[in-house]
Amino acid sequence: MTYVIPVVILGVCGLLAGVLLTAAAKVFHVEVDERIEKISDALPQANCGACGFAGCADYASAIVNNGAATNLCRPGGADAAGKIAEILGTAAADVVRMTAVVHCSGNCDATSTQFNFDGVQSCKAVKRFYAGNGLCKYGCIGLGDCVSVCEHDAIKVVNGVAKVIPTLCGACGQCAAVCPNHLIEIKPLAKNIDVLCSSADNGKVTKANCKNGCIGCKICEKKCPSGAITVTDFHASIDYEKCTGCGVCMEACPAKVIHKCGE
Repeated sequence: MTYVIPVVILGVCGLLAGVLLTAAAKVFHVEVDERIEKISDALPQANCGACGFAGCADYASAIVNNGAATNLCRPGGADAAGKIAEILGTAAADVVRMTAVVHCSGNCDATSTQFNFDGVQSCKAVKRFYAGNGLCKYGCIGLGDCVSVCEHDAIKVVNGVAKVIPTLCGACGQCAAVCPNHLIEIKPLAKNIDVLCSSADNGKVTKANCKNGCIGCKICEKKCPSGAITVTDFHASIDYEKCTGCGVCMEACPAKVIHKCGE
C-alpha cells in the first residue's frame, strides 16, 4: 500500500491533466486555412526575408489572410508564383527576375592592401581595423563573407573581388546583408548596365587608390539620354527604373568603370 496510493494519485492527476488539455485544445482551437500550408510548401523555404516577411510560413499566411502579392518570392521566382496562383485559383502574377550585383571592380591588379590581417579571415573582422586593409576603404575586402551565406553557390571571389553568377543567383539578399561595405545591391536581371565602383573619394584620391575607380567626372550623367545615371559625392549610380540599357554611359566613361553585367 505504501507504493500503490502514490501511483494511483499520480495516475489520476495525469488523467485529469490529459482531459483538461484535450478540452483546452478544443476550446481554443483556431481553424487554419489549408491553403497556407500548401503555399508554404510551394515556397523554397529559404526564409531569407526578401519578400518582406519573416519567413516562408509568414509570407504564406500573409497571402491568404491579408492579400499579399503572390510574386514576391525572389528565390522561387516564376515557378513559385505559378504554384501559388494555382493553389489560389488565380492568374499567375508577372515576376521580374532579380539578381545581385557587386559595385566594385577593384581587383588585385587595380589596387592593393595596406597591411596583412592575421585575425579571423572575414570581411567583417577586417573592417573593424582602420576601416579595412585596402587602399580603397569603399572596395571589396575579398574574404568571402558573401560567399559563405549564399545558398545558391552564386557568388565567388575572383582576383580579390566578389563576382555574382546571375544565372544561379536567387536574389535573396543575404550576401547584401553581410557585406560590411554595402557593395551588393539587388536589381532587375534585365537591367545589366552597372557602375562597378562605390568610392566616395574625389577623382584624384580614387585613382591613386584604385585604377578601376570612378573619378566622378559626370560625363556619364551628361550623356545618358534617359537621365538614369547621376553623380553624387564623386560617385556615379544608376536608377534602374529609368535605365534603358542603351550603353551610352558605358561607352562615354573615360575610367571604363561602367560595365554590362549578367550576360
